[in-house]
Amino acid sequence: MMLIELSRKERKLLEHLVRNISDANTLRRVQALLWLDYGEDVEDVADQLYVSRLTVYKWVRQFKERDRLDVCERVSDGRHSGRPCTVKGIIDPMIDKIIEECPRDLGYNSTIWTAPLLVQYLEEFHNIVVSTQSVRLAIERLGIRWKRPRHQLALRPESWRQAKGG
Repeated sequence: MMLIELSRKERKLLEHLVRNISDANTLRRVQALLWLDYGEDVEDVADQLYVSRLTVYKWVRQFKERDRLDVCERVSDGRHSGRPCTVKGIIDPMIDKIIEECPRDLGYNSTIWTAPLLVQYLEEFHNIVVSTQSVRLAIERLGIRWKRPRHQLALRPESWRQAKGG
């Protein structure tokens, strides 16, 4: 008895997905379903995809349970629980807009922006509470680099010894 028997239409759609999919995890699911439909053993499929047998069984069960959905949705990864990304993309334009301005113009006692100062700015002006790490990641995504100004002493001309009588 085969674990899964795909209809002709499902098989064609999955074969099309194999050639055009960009997500590696979904590709592995599609390959597993196709190989099982061709008569491969579950253990062999699991070994080829470097997953456990239970994972292959789970993929087959999910594919069968989602029979009312489109084939693409049936093989795609389900929703993940956990904390969603809340500020990525939201604070980036705000930081990009303000980073060129001087913090003193907004009443801060600093001449340069720092991550903690940007956290304070976002909370006071936009009512967004973010962590310093979120601001640092946004600065990295935007490619913002700044350094403190390097003070250079006045350079002596090459002829200074002659001017001093040497």
